[in-house]
Amino acid sequence: MSELASKGQLRMSFLRWALLTVPAILFLGLFMSRVSNSRFGNPWFDALAKPDWFPPGWLFGAVWSVLYILIGLAIAHILHARGAQGRRTAIGLFLVQLALNLSWTPVFFVAHQVTAALWLIMLILILAVATTISFSRIRKAAAWLMLPYLAWLTFATVLAWEMERLNPDAEQLKATGASTQIAL
Repeated sequence: MSELASKGQLRMSFLRWALLTVPAILFLGLFMSRVSNSRFGNPWFDALAKPDWFPPGWLFGAVWSVLYILIGLAIAHILHARGAQGRRTAIGLFLVQLALNLSWTPVFFVAHQVTAALWLIMLILILAVATTISFSRIRKAAAWLMLPYLAWLTFATVLAWEMERLNPDAEQLKATGASTQIAL
């Protein structure tokens, strides 16, 4: 017997990792979105000035769902690559950028910190690039799976820059809406 595991066993090992990572990352993204009220209908967000090229609201949920699936598959490739040189660093970079990614939503939508969210997304983008480079040294497929994420993060960074520019006082902005006070 010249091999440690058959190709079928290796495929099943990757599949087991993917069955863990993809739903976990999807769940975390959905959870952070829900607890942060990051959808349209958020009075503070609705009150912000947005650029003319701002995408429709439904696109964000669709894009992030696909991206979370892709990055879940990417990290599954790396987790599956036991013994690969640089694997620990790649996993560490991935986990840090994912944690920061998940923290972006409450920073922006709950804390209303538009400037901090801009700096945070720039850091996420830098770490995602480093993660992708690290992944490419282990498994090229994992790096390819990260490219749509990098493209969207680049777009989201430009969008965050524009939101910050259009809303210099966003942190002090009070949401408009119905008042519960009755004037006599």
